[in-house]
Amino acid sequence: MLSVRLLRRCAPRNDNTFMPCIFCKIIAGEIPSYKVYEDEQVLAFLDINPVNPGHTLVVPKKHLANIEEADEETLCRIMRIVKKVGESLKKKLGAPGYNVQENNDPAAGQVVPHLHFHIVPRLEQDGLALWPQKQYEENEAVEILNKIKIN
Repeated sequence: MLSVRLLRRCAPRNDNTFMPCIFCKIIAGEIPSYKVYEDEQVLAFLDINPVNPGHTLVVPKKHLANIEEADEETLCRIMRIVKKVGESLKKKLGAPGYNVQENNDPAAGQVVPHLHFHIVPRLEQDGLALWPQKQYEENEAVEILNKIKIN
Protein backbone atom coordinates (compact mmCIF):
# COMPACT_ATOMS: atom_id res chain seq x y z
CA MET A 1 0.00 0.00 0.00
CA LEU A 2 1.30 3.44 -0.87
CA SER A 3 1.94 5.76 2.03
CA VAL A 4 -0.20 8.87 2.45
CA ARG A 5 2.98 10.93 1.98
CA LEU A 6 3.54 9.33 -1.43
CA LEU A 7 -0.10 9.70 -2.42
CA ARG A 8 -0.01 13.43 -1.71
CA ARG A 9 2.80 13.71 -4.25
CA CYS A 10 0.71 12.21 -7.05
CA ALA A 11 -2.06 13.43 -9.30
CA PRO A 12 -5.27 14.58 -7.60
CA ARG A 13 -8.54 13.20 -8.92
CA ASN A 14 -11.75 15.19 -9.24
CA ASP A 15 -13.05 13.67 -5.98
CA ASN A 16 -9.99 14.96 -4.00
CA THR A 17 -8.46 11.50 -3.71
CA PHE A 18 -5.09 10.81 -5.25
CA MET A 19 -4.09 8.55 -8.10
CA PRO A 20 -0.48 7.43 -7.79
CA CYS A 21 1.46 7.41 -11.02
CA ILE A 22 3.13 4.24 -12.21
CA PHE A 23 6.60 5.58 -11.37
CA CYS A 24 5.54 6.32 -7.78
CA LYS A 25 4.33 2.71 -7.57
CA ILE A 26 7.69 1.49 -8.88
CA ILE A 27 9.52 3.71 -6.37
CA ALA A 28 7.32 2.35 -3.55
CA GLY A 29 8.10 -1.22 -4.63
CA GLU A 30 4.50 -2.00 -5.57
CA ILE A 31 5.48 -2.71 -9.16
CA PRO A 32 8.68 -4.65 -9.82
CA SER A 33 11.43 -3.07 -11.86
CA TYR A 34 14.94 -3.80 -13.05
CA LYS A 35 16.89 -1.32 -10.92
CA VAL A 36 20.05 0.03 -12.49
CA TYR A 37 20.76 2.49 -9.64
CA GLU A 38 19.09 3.68 -6.46
CA ASP A 39 19.84 6.13 -3.68
CA GLU A 40 17.65 8.16 -1.30
CA GLN A 41 16.64 10.69 -3.97
CA VAL A 42 16.88 8.98 -7.37
CA LEU A 43 15.94 5.69 -8.99
CA ALA A 44 17.16 4.45 -12.37
CA PHE A 45 15.50 1.41 -13.93
CA LEU A 46 15.20 -0.29 -17.30
CA ASP A 47 12.37 0.93 -19.53
CA ILE A 48 9.92 -1.95 -20.08
CA ASN A 49 9.56 -0.91 -23.74
CA PRO A 50 13.16 -0.13 -24.67
CA VAL A 51 14.20 1.66 -27.82
CA ASN A 52 17.46 -0.33 -27.60
CA PRO A 53 18.58 -2.84 -24.92
CA GLY A 54 19.77 -0.90 -21.86
CA HIS A 55 17.27 1.97 -22.33
CA THR A 56 17.08 3.33 -18.79
CA LEU A 57 14.78 5.81 -17.06
CA VAL A 58 16.12 8.07 -14.32
CA VAL A 59 13.48 9.52 -11.99
CA PRO A 60 13.45 11.55 -8.80
CA LYS A 61 11.83 9.66 -5.94
CA LYS A 62 9.91 12.81 -5.08
CA HIS A 63 6.91 13.12 -7.38
CA LEU A 64 7.46 16.04 -9.74
CA ALA A 65 5.24 16.36 -12.81
CA ASN A 66 7.81 18.08 -15.03
CA ILE A 67 11.19 19.77 -15.08
CA GLU A 68 9.83 23.16 -13.95
CA GLU A 69 8.71 21.61 -10.65
CA ALA A 70 12.25 20.45 -9.84
CA ASP A 71 14.60 22.58 -7.79
CA GLU A 72 18.19 22.99 -8.98
CA GLU A 73 19.62 20.61 -6.37
CA THR A 74 17.26 17.83 -7.52
CA LEU A 75 18.08 18.46 -11.18
CA CYS A 76 21.81 18.37 -10.47
CA ARG A 77 21.44 15.09 -8.58
CA ILE A 78 19.39 13.55 -11.41
CA MET A 79 21.91 14.68 -14.03
CA ARG A 80 24.81 13.16 -12.06
CA ILE A 81 22.98 9.83 -12.20
CA VAL A 82 22.12 10.30 -15.90
CA LYS A 83 25.86 10.71 -16.49
CA LYS A 84 26.69 7.57 -14.46
CA VAL A 85 24.11 5.53 -16.37
CA GLY A 86 25.42 6.81 -19.70
CA GLU A 87 28.99 5.93 -18.73
CA SER A 88 27.83 2.44 -17.72
CA LEU A 89 26.05 1.92 -21.04
CA LYS A 90 29.22 2.85 -22.91
CA LYS A 91 31.63 0.82 -20.76
CA LYS A 92 29.53 -2.25 -20.01
CA LEU A 93 27.32 -2.57 -23.09
CA GLY A 94 29.80 -1.17 -25.55
CA ALA A 95 27.36 1.46 -26.79
CA PRO A 96 29.34 4.02 -28.78
CA GLY A 97 26.93 6.76 -27.70
CA TYR A 98 23.58 7.47 -26.10
CA ASN A 99 20.73 9.96 -26.23
CA VAL A 100 19.39 11.74 -23.15
CA GLN A 101 15.79 12.85 -23.52
CA GLU A 102 13.18 14.42 -21.25
CA ASN A 103 9.70 14.81 -22.68
CA ASN A 104 8.23 17.76 -20.81
CA ASP A 105 4.43 17.73 -20.66
CA PRO A 106 1.98 15.78 -22.85
CA ALA A 107 2.41 18.03 -25.91
CA ALA A 108 6.07 16.96 -25.97
CA GLY A 109 5.25 13.26 -25.67
CA GLN A 110 5.38 12.85 -21.89
CA VAL A 111 3.20 9.84 -21.14
CA VAL A 112 3.84 9.38 -17.40
CA PRO A 113 3.27 12.62 -15.47
CA HIS A 114 6.41 12.13 -13.34
CA LEU A 115 9.68 13.81 -14.31
CA HIS A 116 11.96 11.29 -15.98
CA PHE A 117 14.95 11.19 -18.26
CA HIS A 118 15.45 8.53 -20.92
CA ILE A 119 19.00 7.33 -21.49
CA VAL A 120 18.93 5.40 -24.76
CA PRO A 121 22.06 3.55 -25.84
CA ARG A 122 22.82 4.12 -29.50
CA LEU A 123 24.42 1.63 -31.80
CA GLU A 124 25.96 2.15 -35.20
CA GLN A 125 23.24 1.68 -37.80
CA ASP A 126 20.46 1.06 -35.24
CA GLY A 127 17.99 2.66 -37.64
CA LEU A 128 17.03 5.50 -35.30
CA ALA A 129 16.89 8.97 -36.76
CA LEU A 130 16.86 12.32 -35.05
CA TRP A 131 13.76 14.48 -35.41
CA PRO A 132 13.39 16.39 -38.66
CA GLN A 133 14.91 19.86 -38.74
CA LYS A 134 13.50 22.96 -40.40
CA GLN A 135 14.73 26.37 -41.53
CA TYR A 136 13.58 29.71 -40.14
CA GLU A 137 11.70 32.00 -42.48
CA GLU A 138 13.15 35.46 -43.10
CA ASN A 139 13.21 37.48 -39.81
CA GLU A 140 11.55 34.62 -37.93
CA ALA A 141 14.65 33.79 -35.84
CA VAL A 142 14.90 37.38 -34.59
CA GLU A 143 11.19 37.45 -33.71
CA ILE A 144 11.45 34.18 -31.79
CA LEU A 145 14.64 35.32 -30.05
CA ASN A 146 12.95 38.53 -28.90
CA LYS A 147 10.07 36.52 -27.43
CA ILE A 148 12.11 33.92 -25.52
CA LYS A 149 15.38 35.68 -24.63
CA ILE A 150 16.16 35.50 -20.94
CA ASN A 151 17.46 38.72 -19.41
